[in-house]
This record gives sequence, structure tokens and C-alpha cells, in this order.
Amino acid sequence: MNFTDFKFKSFINETLTQINFIHPTKTQEKLIPPILAGRDLIGEAVTGSGKTHAFLLPIMQHLDLTKAQAQAVIVAPSRELATQIFKAAQEFQKVEESITISNFVGGTDKKRQIDKLKNSQPMIVIGTPGRVLDMINSQALNVHTATTFVVDEADMTLDMGFLKEVDAIASSFARKLQMLVFSATIPQKLQPFLKKYLHNPIEEQIRSTVLVPENIENWLISANHKKDEMTFEFLKAANPYLALIFVNTKSRADQLQTFLVEKGLKVAKIHGDVEPRERKRTMERINKLEYQFVVATDLAARGIDIAGVSHVINVEIPNDLTFFIHRIGRTGRAGLSGITITLYEQTDDSKLRELEKMGLSFSPKAVKNNEIVDSYDRGRREKRKPVKAEMSLTTRGALAKGKKKIKPGYKRAIKWAVDEENKKKRRQDQNNRAKTKRNARKSSNKF
Repeated sequence: MNFTDFKFKSFINETLTQINFIHPTKTQEKLIPPILAGRDLIGEAVTGSGKTHAFLLPIMQHLDLTKAQAQAVIVAPSRELATQIFKAAQEFQKVEESITISNFVGGTDKKRQIDKLKNSQPMIVIGTPGRVLDMINSQALNVHTATTFVVDEADMTLDMGFLKEVDAIASSFARKLQMLVFSATIPQKLQPFLKKYLHNPIEEQIRSTVLVPENIENWLISANHKKDEMTFEFLKAANPYLALIFVNTKSRADQLQTFLVEKGLKVAKIHGDVEPRERKRTMERINKLEYQFVVATDLAARGIDIAGVSHVINVEIPNDLTFFIHRIGRTGRAGLSGITITLYEQTDDSKLRELEKMGLSFSPKAVKNNEIVDSYDRGRREKRKPVKAEMSLTTRGALAKGKKKIKPGYKRAIKWAVDEENKKKRRQDQNNRAKTKRNARKSSNKF
């Protein structure tokens, strides 16, 4: 299927040609037709599946270029994600200059935005829930004319505590409204909101059958309680084009970045406590390839698109394992190859087992003499068969003699020797089974 099959307006087709979009993704192929038809929709799709253009293209198709008023409102939970959508929408402005788009996010000049709205209203409103609601409450932004409302990354919106703001924005629209909700997952806590605003929605689940695409290698490296040192050793050995290094908390990101900088590396960091302006400057410098290494929390896994990531390094495995999948999706994009590396300790074993149950497989690696080499499977000991007690040569000889006609007393001695040997064998088998159970309990009780 080609994008031309959708029969978009000429400026849309021209834009798609300029950005080299020819064939729709599976997500776009399934979602664009019902959105074009005006249906409410709940779309479950993974990161990198093309859902941004799945809603942008129908919005562009439905725009009335003669009306200088809000026609579509799009909210995303992070400034970076909202800005990504804004930049994607701006591509259409390059061909059709009459389209007006505004991006309302925190960390920008609110007064200036309000003053600008007094002169003109944008056709497409994009922003974070808090700032968009501020614009509405200040009576500067008029959204009652909009006919489409998009909530992107709804589960992340819920996790970050913005659902109340989204609810308030939704209540500002007229009754006739097409509502589109996109999310990697649809948590139960989101259901009341969906039932309140969506009318007979189409629910589409686009599941990837392959968690790790063929163009991404998924490596596993034992860190032996020295994850910071191992991260540094790996970065030296791999010399990545651009490495995105994930940890679970903001304080941990600060600590690891400081460690790597002290080792002489030029390392950026991205997390929620970094000031908006500083984050913007950092992103600009990353995109200019002024940094080869970026330490980040899961904000970057869902809310930031960094082009050219060759390596994703999981210094820590997230407690919510769906974020692990989002992290993987930061590399191997646009058909390029990528490598993900997970550093693990024994305490990470239960999480690794859960990831393996989800369908992931890992290639064991190690860093030796500043080179990355193949290593052994972490579960190799468990895969060994328990050693069975073998019958001694003495007992075998006794049994062989026992087959002959010999004195009764000697036969009793043979029987006693065989019984003793069998007891030893049973004890050995019991010990092996008990050891296996203990190992299994230890693994299941770690988390």
C-alpha cells in the first residue's frame, strides 16, 4: 500500500514525498481509515510504530484553510514529545503556508503566547496538558471550535498525573468532537475517562510480533556489582556513534553522569529535574552530535526522539518492564542497525526471566582486553543435569559374585552393600532436588 491510496490533498502528498514517506506502517494502515471517517478511536501501538502521522495526516486532510480558528487540539505528556509532534506538523507548513500551528509547553514565555493569541488563533494546537489548560483558562485560547482532540501517550499522561488537566480540556469542547486516544497500553484507571468522552470508539491494538527487530542485537553483560565501571569499560570498547544510557531514577542519572565525566567522557543527561531551558539546549547539542553519550531516565524512552542512536545501554532494568521495550525502540530506527546492552547482577535475574517469558532473548557478552567477546549463558549451571550417584566398583563386583552360588552369609553382606549404595544414591538425588528447589525459591523471592 502507498500513501497515495488514501487520496490525500495535494499539499499532503507533496509533503510526504519531501519527507520520503512512501508506504504506510502497519499502524498507519489500520488507523488512518477510521480516523478519516470521523470515528472516535483508541489506538494501542508501541513506540516507533508511526502513530504520530496516523493522526496528523487525517487532521491535515480535514483542515478548513479558510477558517483561522482552532480545529484540532493535540496534547502530549512531555515538552519533548509535544515538540516532536509540533515539528512533524511543521513539515506540512513548508508546502501549505496558510496552515497555522502553535506549540504550548512549559518553560516558554506564557505572556508572549497569550499576547500572540489576541491577534490570531492557530488551526492546530499542540502542547502539554498543563500549558494548554492555562491558555484556555486565561481565555486567550479558544478551543470550542475544534472538532478533533488527540491525547497522545495516554498511559504516560496518567502516570505523570496530568489526567485531571486533560479532563478539563476535554470538557471545554463542543459536543460534536472526534476524540483520538493513543497509548502503548490502556491501564484500568484510564477506563472512566475513556467512557466519559469517547462515543462508540473503534479499538485497535497493533501488537508487534517481534519485540526486538532483526536489525537490533540484544546483548547481556554480567556487571558483578560494578555497573558504573562496566558501563565505562563498555563505552571505551564499543566507541558508539551515539549511546543512550538508561537508569531508573533522577539521582542515579546524576551520579552516573558525574562518574563518566570524571573518567574523561563528554556526557549529557536528561531527566525531569533538568530545567526546561537547559533540557532544550542539551537536546539541541545532542542533535548536533556534540555529545556521544547521554544518560537518561525513562522520560527519554517515551518522550524524546533522538536520531542516530546506535547503542542503548540498560545500566538498570526498569521495574515496569514495558519501559524496557520502549528503551529498545530508541535504536535501530529508520531501518538502521542497533545494539542494546543490559548490564546485570544476580539480583536482576527475576526481571531477566520475566523478559525472556515475554519473548526476548539475550546474547551473552563480556568485555575483555578492551574488546567485546562472546560469553557464557548465565543459566548454564541450572541447565546441567544433576549428578547421579554411580555404583562403585566394589558393589558391582559384589553383585556379580552374588549371582553365583555362594554361602548365605556372604549373600547377606552383598545385599547390605547394595542397600547402602542405593541409600547413598537416593540421598544424592534428594539433595539435588532440594538444591534445585532452593535456587528456584531464591530467584522468585528476589523481587
